[in-house]
Amino acid sequence: MINRVVLVGRLTKDPELKYTPNGVAVATFTLAVNRQFPNQNGEREADFLNCVVWRKAAENVANFLKKGSLAGVDGRIQVRTYEQEGRRQYFTEIVADSVQFLEPRNASGGGNRNNDVYGAPPMEPQGNPFGGGNQNQRPSNNPGYTKVNDDPFGGAGQIDISDDDLPF
Repeated sequence: MINRVVLVGRLTKDPELKYTPNGVAVATFTLAVNRQFPNQNGEREADFLNCVVWRKAAENVANFLKKGSLAGVDGRIQVRTYEQEGRRQYFTEIVADSVQFLEPRNASGGGNRNNDVYGAPPMEPQGNPFGGGNQNQRPSNNPGYTKVNDDPFGGAGQIDISDDDLPF
């Protein structure tokens, strides 16, 4: 059996951090994930997914993500049940094994929540999984970061790719 979820979306509000009676950190947040297709009116819709993350990752999420932050979540779907007023209630959530911060802290909109905090996990540039570099990437004002909105194919009529860059 496989229960694996990989999501990329934006937080709809600041994460909420709590601690269990045993002192284990747990953070909850809602991730808005755009659908790949428009509805009948031609508008793009989003799904709002409840996520939970535990321990040190929960503290990092609470400290360094905020409303509007772009995040990647890798985890599993979990359904909890409980009784309320004699009826069985079901609650579906994503239990995150890892949460990736996909943009610098000050890049997303929505509030200015302590952008000068030290001790944030460093943002490492993502490598090419097939080896080699991306020679077509535009230089940015902030070395080591790639702008999320940069379109490497925008404005270029043709892209030069050598046979060494192909995975097959």
